[in-house]
Order: sequence, then structure tokens, then C-alpha cells
Amino acid sequence: MSTQRKEEDIIREVVNIFSVHLEKNGFRKTPERFAILEEIYKRSDHFDAEALYIHMKNQNYRVSRATVYNTLELLVNCDLVKKHQFGKNLAQYEKSYGFKQHDHLICVDCGKVLEFCDPRIQQIKDMMGGLLKFNITHHALNLYGQCNGACPKTANKSN
Repeated sequence: MSTQRKEEDIIREVVNIFSVHLEKNGFRKTPERFAILEEIYKRSDHFDAEALYIHMKNQNYRVSRATVYNTLELLVNCDLVKKHQFGKNLAQYEKSYGFKQHDHLICVDCGKVLEFCDPRIQQIKDMMGGLLKFNITHHALNLYGQCNGACPKTANKSN
């Protein structure tokens, strides 16, 4: 199956999930909300609400800033988008449907976010859950530090 085909299938699935969520909770199903959802699922990065709004305006979508922010909250509530607070006041988001659990490295200087997955973390979760008789449903691991060599902020400091 091609990558584009897989992306189209995922978008179709998330549109259905979002549609059911909106209906069940008495929210209107507007073209703007679905356009925001599709734009998010075409991305492969972490983003903030303002960057998404600007991107959509540049793509000639007729969406308001409030619609972007409100739609993001709806998408977080139905687990189609994850909201992260990586140590700054600015919330960042990423698509979450159909993506395996992963963890993050965050540069404290430039804010760059790198994702990683290590099976040992799952082993630790399983071991600690069993040892402490705790049903672990999910986790978030964020490691903070500095980009080595490629950080635009530290490169400017040395000049």
C-alpha cells in the first residue's frame, strides 16, 4: 500500500471519528472544522495553534483564529490530536490517531522537538505496573537538553 493511499485511509477514518464525536456532543459539522482536521493529518510535525492558523490562511482557507483554537480542543477531546506543554507557555499539538506511542527530546534553547521510540520504555512500564500493582494506560516522557552542533540558538551565541 502506498504512503499516499495510507494517508488517505487515515484521513477518511479520522473524519468519520470526528463526525461521530461532533454529532454525539451536539456540535455543528462545519467544513472549516473538517478542513482543519485534514490539514493536521497531512502534517508530520509538532505545531502550535497560531502556526496552523497562519498556514491555513496562506492556503486560502476561510477560517478564523477562534475556529482553529476551538477545533483543536475538540480534536484533543476525541483523542485525534495530542496537546503537549514542552516547558514553555506555548502549547504544541500533533496528530495521534494510528500512531504508536513515542517520546520526545526537547531543546531548551531553540524549542526543537525530536521524537524517539525505545522498546525498553515499554518494558519499564510493564515491570513497574506489575511490581506496584498499577494499571498503566499511557505515558509521556519528555527529555530536555540542548541540540548538539545544529541548534540555531547556540550557534548564534558563539558568534
